[in-house]
Amino acid sequence: MKLNELTLKATIDGIQGGDFTASEMAKATLEEIEAKDGEIGAYLSFNKDAFIAGAQVADANKASGRLGKLGGVPIALKDVILRKGFPATAGSQILKEYKASYDATVSKKLDEQDALIVGKTNMDEFSMGSSTENSGFKLTRNPHDLERVPGGSSGGSAAAVAAHMAVAALGSDTGGSIRQPAAFCGIVGLKPTYGAVSRYGLIAMASSLDQIGPMTKTVEDAAILFGAIAGPDSKDATSNQRAIYGSELVNPNWEEVKSLTIGIPKEYFEGGMDGEVEKSLEETVEFFKKQGFKVKEVSLPNTKYALSVYYILMPAEASTNLARFDGMRYGTRAEIKDLEELYLENRGRGFGPEVKRRITLGTFVLSAGYYEAYYGKAQRVRSLVKEDFDKAFDEVDVLLAPTTPTVAFKFGEKSQSPLQMYLSDIFTIPANLAGIPAINIPVKGREGKLPVGFQLMGKPFREADILGLGRYYEQS
Repeated sequence: MKLNELTLKATIDGIQGGDFTASEMAKATLEEIEAKDGEIGAYLSFNKDAFIAGAQVADANKASGRLGKLGGVPIALKDVILRKGFPATAGSQILKEYKASYDATVSKKLDEQDALIVGKTNMDEFSMGSSTENSGFKLTRNPHDLERVPGGSSGGSAAAVAAHMAVAALGSDTGGSIRQPAAFCGIVGLKPTYGAVSRYGLIAMASSLDQIGPMTKTVEDAAILFGAIAGPDSKDATSNQRAIYGSELVNPNWEEVKSLTIGIPKEYFEGGMDGEVEKSLEETVEFFKKQGFKVKEVSLPNTKYALSVYYILMPAEASTNLARFDGMRYGTRAEIKDLEELYLENRGRGFGPEVKRRITLGTFVLSAGYYEAYYGKAQRVRSLVKEDFDKAFDEVDVLLAPTTPTVAFKFGEKSQSPLQMYLSDIFTIPANLAGIPAINIPVKGREGKLPVGFQLMGKPFREADILGLGRYYEQS
């Protein structure tokens, strides 16, 4: 096994134990990027010199006994997370010339623990998409089948980890943008509880839904990386003081894990999945039953409204957040003298068709005469969706459901039908509306086949439950 194919945990143990150096790990990672990324297209930018220099610093810290917990681990960042001096395009032409002037909180936390930032990964423009086909720059291909999409919007991060061009990555999840590409690429993707990870330095799409999370090769790796980036942050008004985690994330109490009651939300299994996904999910549920877990059917009756609610609330918030991208302060600026023409020309050229579609929809549902009929009503139904989860968690500890209705689809298969593309996130969106943690875990035993993932959802700030249960499945 090449060094870059190691898990995050094995990388930490190898470097801390002196089996290999951070510089050797960096060299192996760069060689893999040079060999593969030309056809996969996971990265939008990376600074080779900074990456090598960071590895040398990690080695020096190791020699002096000051190496941080993530010392020497190559980690990629979705290009919506700010890193000072690095490009931050959010996958959009309107920001193609922008470089971040400050670090996101998660970037700082990775620096403090001596992680190596490989580079910035490709994504759907402003996180709007489920296939990374909406990037303003290039396509990213699924490492398992280059004719298929990697999912989105964090498709570049998922592909980088799956192709061993990074040991781990950070993505952002607004309606499934970590979990769905993780399922398509056969890796682990965790959407934390809303407020568990600071959003400071994240280019916002929908502020009440966005959350940064880890994308890794194993559940254990996800637990380690999540523990490294989680916690309250005074710079983020949506950060929650309850986001205090201890060793239970990475050292689960197996007796407590075995005592968890697993809920099966019947609405998720009432059609909509293709045969391959459905069979894999049935086998996964059967696995937990055979292992002696208590499995109980529950109901989330308002789940059927989640997709409709999301595509009212998300565009509304996005239209507001994207109003700042006018070409006046940062990013690309058209050379036009008239102010009104500058706004029209700059936003018209800079934004892609999907972003324009959502800005238009969001502006409409917030407009006078329509606000209450659409946005107000959607907010009330969102409360009902959250209440469904609250009631379900009175009966069970964790919910198990599919992550995606299909395996990774081919390029162009859904890009001409926005509704078909939106349905790719039908199983992931409810967790964002409710603000609860959820994780994608690859179904085992699918070597040589396209990956399928299942999803575990937990109570707020109980990431330890879904991580523990996921590790039990992974290790059995």
